[in-house]
Amino acid sequence: MANIHPLAIVNPGAKLGENVEVGPYAFIDDNVEIGDGTKILPHATVFSYVKIGRDCTVFPGAVVGAIPQDLKFDGEVTYVEIGDRVNIRECATINRGTKASGKGVTRIGSDTLIMSYVHVAHDCRVGSHCILVSYVGIAGETDVDDWAIIGGGTKVHQFSHIGTHAMVGGGTGVNKDVPPYSLCGRQPLVYAGVNLVGLRRRGFESDVIRNIKDIYDMIYYQGYNFSDAVARIEEGFPESEEKRTILDFVRNSKRGIVRGGDLRDKGAIE
Repeated sequence: MANIHPLAIVNPGAKLGENVEVGPYAFIDDNVEIGDGTKILPHATVFSYVKIGRDCTVFPGAVVGAIPQDLKFDGEVTYVEIGDRVNIRECATINRGTKASGKGVTRIGSDTLIMSYVHVAHDCRVGSHCILVSYVGIAGETDVDDWAIIGGGTKVHQFSHIGTHAMVGGGTGVNKDVPPYSLCGRQPLVYAGVNLVGLRRRGFESDVIRNIKDIYDMIYYQGYNFSDAVARIEEGFPESEEKRTILDFVRNSKRGIVRGGDLRDKGAIE
């Protein structure tokens, strides 16, 4: 059974799993599903059409499932879907999707940390094992792949794509796609090298990291345009998961990937 504080408001149409805890003054609307072991702390709000997985925590002041801040929204039924073991910290906001996008759902993967005052807009997709640091704002239909980290105060333009294992420095503005395994920062945002610390912490071998670095050197520092660099990488590098991930990302980028930083700065991050 769920443990619901007498001062909480839980709509009878909400489905709460085993050992769910709902704190005082929390509000849970109709058409909500909450998985086993999840905690909805005091003054948190979960609106309709939200599905939250197991062992999550929604902290005070967080609002999950509010209607999108999008003028195309016309009152249609859309959704928020959140995986397992997700922490949504104080005053973070996660909005529902829109039908106009063709998606109609905002998704957060498992084992992701959404820190305080983060905003996840309509139809965004945030992968698993991601970290969105305090005051990050990601605009509508942004894609954030697994294991990505976005530094505090960063603002991400709508339709942007941040690749797997990428790290974006805090206080920046993202208006181009951030390629996988990369470290990007400064203002305006530029490629600043490979995310060495993150990749090592996640068990990437040194030769794999070196291969990723060599691929990005070809893209950014050998004087080729992106098309020529991709062709040379395709022909000149052995097949690997990392090579395929990078090339697929670059080829499919709709906004174009971030530009390269000053070559003189490369040594500082290698």
